[in-house]
Amino acid sequence: MPGMTRRRALAASGLTAVAATVPAVPVTAGTARPPARGRIDVHHHAVPRGMREWAEQQGLIPPGGGPSWADWSLKATLDTMKANDIAAGVASAPIPAEVFQDRAVAASGVRICNASMAGLVRSRPTRFGFFANVAMLHPDLALEQIAYAFDELGADGVLLNTSADGRYLGDPMFDPLFAELDRRGAVVFTHPFAPKGIVEVPGVEEYIGDFLLDTTRTALSLIAAGTLERYRRVSVVLSHAGGFLPYIVGRAEGWGREDGGPDPARIRYALRRFYYDTALPMSPYATPSLLNAVGADRVLFGTDWPANTAPEVRVNTRDFDRDPGLGDREHRAIGRDNALRLLPGLARRIGR
Repeated sequence: MPGMTRRRALAASGLTAVAATVPAVPVTAGTARPPARGRIDVHHHAVPRGMREWAEQQGLIPPGGGPSWADWSLKATLDTMKANDIAAGVASAPIPAEVFQDRAVAASGVRICNASMAGLVRSRPTRFGFFANVAMLHPDLALEQIAYAFDELGADGVLLNTSADGRYLGDPMFDPLFAELDRRGAVVFTHPFAPKGIVEVPGVEEYIGDFLLDTTRTALSLIAAGTLERYRRVSVVLSHAGGFLPYIVGRAEGWGREDGGPDPARIRYALRRFYYDTALPMSPYATPSLLNAVGADRVLFGTDWPANTAPEVRVNTRDFDRDPGLGDREHRAIGRDNALRLLPGLARRIGR
């Protein structure tokens, strides 16, 4: 829809981390180093036909067209993957949890969304994986959906929004979900929206800062609640390079020393328990902070396609390839190897 920004699209549907020292080189400096055999894109959105039809029926997106994240096609996706040497994308469809407030809508809608994603994987098993949706506001139903997604549909992990109706992931409400995901040794991909009730900044889109704040808030919630320590077999991926988390660790440690927060050692432990994707985008500005905080083995390549358009994906991928803060080992680990280690089902389908 002409003029439909992300803010307007989300509103209509009801729906920087900066390094301490910025490299004194242009963004395009360095030599491009495409990883052998192709990248794995873990922050990769899709809206297959069945899901699209359901979303139109619910009034979440208009019939035909719509914002870039909703106007998805397999051809455009495969073209963008080819242009950027992306071997496989792990598809997800972030839908505000409040859309599934009604239990009947939650039961039918989540099933349709997950079946659509599974169909995409079946049609191109070496090109796609998927993170399954669950009805976060109905934990008992979510447990059934987790079982169906893994046992029947072959999901590679679960998508959890950073918050649901104002509750962040450390809330006790979500403990049954984490207990079951821990039992399965599952991967959780988190995705933000703007924090509930936040005041808009005129002229500034929500995805620029507010989404990053929401990711940071849920990470701090998980740390404060001790969720990562109780459920050690769950792997949690923070979108957009962890929001502001890697940049504010020193401040968080002060919270632990002086204001009753978690012990600084627990904060440092949690920092290296999370995984982070590159879809901030990370390169080149956030690279030094992120790698100094967590190391290259906790970072995964991500594009945010198609919320990021094809030209923007190309710019961000080029910058990643030429990032002066990455050596060859780090570049390959982030581009491919870390994802294959984290997602064994995908690794089996596409071959290592």
